[in-house]
Amino acid sequence: MLDEKQIRELVAEHGGTVNEGRSIAQIIKDGDLPRLNGATVLEGKVSDSVFGDGLVNSSGVALRLMFRNNRISTHDVNRGAIPFKDQVLAFNHDHMLRLVVDVLGSSQFEVAGLLPSSTVIPAENLKLVSLENVLRLFMAESSTSTSLYQHWLQAKESGETVLNYAGHEMKVADLVPNGILPYVMDTPSTKDKVDKTIDVKFLIDRGVCSQAQYNQIRNSSLMAFGMISQYLSERGMVLVDTKTEHGINHAGKIVAADELYTMDSSRFWRLDDNGKVLHRDGKPVSFSKEFARGMVKEMDQQFSEDQANEIAVRYILGLQHLTGVEFAPDLRGRDQRIVDSCNLILDTLL
Repeated sequence: MLDEKQIRELVAEHGGTVNEGRSIAQIIKDGDLPRLNGATVLEGKVSDSVFGDGLVNSSGVALRLMFRNNRISTHDVNRGAIPFKDQVLAFNHDHMLRLVVDVLGSSQFEVAGLLPSSTVIPAENLKLVSLENVLRLFMAESSTSTSLYQHWLQAKESGETVLNYAGHEMKVADLVPNGILPYVMDTPSTKDKVDKTIDVKFLIDRGVCSQAQYNQIRNSSLMAFGMISQYLSERGMVLVDTKTEHGINHAGKIVAADELYTMDSSRFWRLDDNGKVLHRDGKPVSFSKEFARGMVKEMDQQFSEDQANEIAVRYILGLQHLTGVEFAPDLRGRDQRIVDSCNLILDTLL
């Protein structure tokens, strides 16, 4: 395993160069990936997607190439680029996906020779279900507007005794910051520019999904939550909350559409030798993006180089704790990594 000193040296020496590179839209425009000419490019918060009429495999299934980037978003604002973040989250996702793929399914294609840390992910172009599927086991202290913690604070300030959150009714007095909930709660949210926590009735009434589709998403996700929780308990950690996205594939099945159980999409807390949540300075010892959220002091703040490097160190340390695998960085330039991975994928699937 890389120790913290080695990780800091890695980030200091190579952090700038691994971040440098063109957007996928510019790479295509510059002619480096001619087979993607004319394709549609969609830029997201932490990944970009490419799809189009020409991207169809030999079985007639439409493809979507997903490009993980180094951008970090908090409070729905892009805060800049974090060294190695794309590789860390790609490996994090790949490791967790293999644990739950039989339950959640996947839109991804297996491509021989593609590294687990590849920041280009080949997938089916699903019909997406427009919701974020959020499961919570703890009421984690959080600054995000959709969090149970923020809704609880508002209820307390308003003098309410009962809190109705995403269809779950709870006594305000029974909830404790960072405390465990009575059961794993499904608390879906919208996928808008600014996300909003909603209940199942909202989804059904607006045609986002049917009741049967939501039941499948919820039930399979609860089973996967339990599987990941068991895995983490053996590594001295607990899954606090997570969000997943889903879509319908060419066979009409609902499958996982994007990253699973990463430090961006989930919270993980360390446990002590007695199986209790480990605290430091009164807060749970956490592996998640919440560390970066805590560094935000202004609405439009961009992280400094020192802040970005510190976040990178935390991501790499977190990855090694979660997977038990030493981080093996790909130090090639980002453009080369993207072009080589794309060509391997297209050679294999088209």
